[in-house]
Amino acid sequence: MAIEKILITVKTYPVTSKKYVETVCTAGIREDGSWVRIYPAPFRLLGKESQYSKYQWVELDLVRNDTDLRPESFRPVNIDAIRPLNKIDTKNNWAERRRLILSKNVVRTRLDEIIRDANENRYSLCVFKPAKIRNFLVKPKTNEKQDRRAAAQELAKQGMLFSSGEQAELELMPAIPYRFLYEFEDAVGRTSKMQIDDWETSQLYLSCTNRGHTPEQAAEMVKDKYLNDFAKKKDLHFFLGTTKRWHGLSPNPFLIVGTFHPPHSPQLEMPL
Repeated sequence: MAIEKILITVKTYPVTSKKYVETVCTAGIREDGSWVRIYPAPFRLLGKESQYSKYQWVELDLVRNDTDLRPESFRPVNIDAIRPLNKIDTKNNWAERRRLILSKNVVRTRLDEIIRDANENRYSLCVFKPAKIRNFLVKPKTNEKQDRRAAAQELAKQGMLFSSGEQAELELMPAIPYRFLYEFEDAVGRTSKMQIDDWETSQLYLSCTNRGHTPEQAAEMVKDKYLNDFAKKKDLHFFLGTTKRWHGLSPNPFLIVGTFHPPHSPQLEMPL
């Protein structure tokens, strides 16, 4: 067991679980830039004093996740003992975020290299810079497995014990009816389509529907943000992560688990 200090950079949309009600795949970097995946992390079951946001430092006790062979995978010894620390803001064109994320990581640019390295179990999380964004795709999807959601809903109805000691029913997050994908080229022209599992993407969709837009309109608004803003106006990078199921097996085991999209700043984008 070891107390680790992690800068949270990845939070995926909650997935229903027969065991944990729902879980969030959380990942981040240590102070030296190395990656850590934190799972399971039933984020919404944490007490308010333990909840954290993206680009916030946290301290927690971690051990290797012996059910997951991916090298960055750890599990919290006590999820309620997470201690949120300071947040990293976006001042000076995201200067501090750039320093922590880009200067302490190898920014990958070729799909063949990261897939080879993942298949050799060298890493399963990385920062990737696409050479060209070709499109942003919105695909209807079937609902998640109903038996898993039903089991999770039953657990939630039974009442979950929160860190405060209070027992309360948890309302599951809504199922998102679309998959969102970037179509892009890498540094040598290889084309790929990758799904985005970032919580922020799904939250943007839900925010649009909550403002009265139809599902179709909300999906188009997500596309507009990710294609016409992030891809065309920002210095877009991807946080890529493999899935446990397909790590080392799939022709491409990676998903986009987060985006890093600071404003363009020629001075800051010079080689470090």
